[in-house]
Amino acid sequence: MSIGQEVRTFRKNLGMTVAEVAKLASLSSGMLSKIERGQTSPSLATLQNLARALNVPVTTLFRRFEEERDVSYVPEGQGIEIERRGTRAGHQYRLLGHTVGGDVSVEPYMITIKKKSDVFPIFQHDGSEYLYMLDGEMDYRHGGKLYRMKPGDSLLFDASAAHGPENFRKMPVRFLSVITHSATKGSR
Repeated sequence: MSIGQEVRTFRKNLGMTVAEVAKLASLSSGMLSKIERGQTSPSLATLQNLARALNVPVTTLFRRFEEERDVSYVPEGQGIEIERRGTRAGHQYRLLGHTVGGDVSVEPYMITIKKKSDVFPIFQHDGSEYLYMLDGEMDYRHGGKLYRMKPGDSLLFDASAAHGPENFRKMPVRFLSVITHSATKGSR
């Protein structure tokens, strides 16, 4: 969000017109309109005049730029190796990040399967899941359908239906799995 959008939001919340705020801030209506649309950057003196006209501290116009935003950085080859149901079947899970707070939880995993297994775990959990195939080839089941997954293929699905790899055609298999669900509900 730009400073101009902040100015517009405060102006509208006060029920004021562009002309009214422009007059109080010693600006032309055209200049205020350009500021609100992000077509020009106001000077500090202009920002002080606008803040005074809107009856807010000038720092309030910058507040959204100072808020901390959720970030999770994982260098290449890093991530936390974790155990999930598929670990017993030889699936390696590396958590590549996580969300902190918010309404939606996001869990990105790099899943590596190095050897064929006769054990195919079936997964079911809340939310949605996105798979992106990187290496190898496998058949992946979702509900009653089977999908042949090759490098570059992706699959997005409702994770409450039974799903999981069913047949490994070319090893090793490596794919990205991103699970999203409501943060108020658990996953898995």
